[in-house]
Amino acid sequence: MKWFVNFIKTQFKNPWFFKWAFNISPMYRRSVGRILSVSKDLHIVKIKIPLNYKNRNYAGSIFGGSLFSATDPILMIQLIQILGDDYVVWDKEATIKYKIPAREKVYAIFKLETQEITEIKELVSEQNEIDFIKKINIQNKSSKVYAEVTKVMYIAKKTHYLEKMKRRSLR
Repeated sequence: MKWFVNFIKTQFKNPWFFKWAFNISPMYRRSVGRILSVSKDLHIVKIKIPLNYKNRNYAGSIFGGSLFSATDPILMIQLIQILGDDYVVWDKEATIKYKIPAREKVYAIFKLETQEITEIKELVSEQNEIDFIKKINIQNKSSKVYAEVTKVMYIAKKTHYLEKMKRRSLR
């Protein structure tokens, strides 16, 4: 079974598989979000969140939990794949600020600049672990912002993280 899990993890480096796996995953499908595209280097992931009978709230707009859950797993998996096996990445914190009710299809773009990745690697090299903060807007096609999601990602050197977990278990 471990070989299968490792196989799946390595396949996420393929943009086609990244998109396909998310879009067929029952946990992601329930958010109603769909991945539209993934860049070859995984640095850009575009998602859409349609308004439909599955996520329409009492007031006729997209249920806030649907907006939040559609954005939740993307950044962590992006960073895991981009940074590679020498790093540990966990979601540490997430917040969402609702600006106006979304009564139409909305989108989010998860874009990691090469400079950000370089900076992450440099900081982790110096400090062993960091909190990386990223803001993502949920907006319509004309860039009208409906919500702003802030993600705090814990990123550490794998060796440091394993040692830290070992020390915790000895307490």
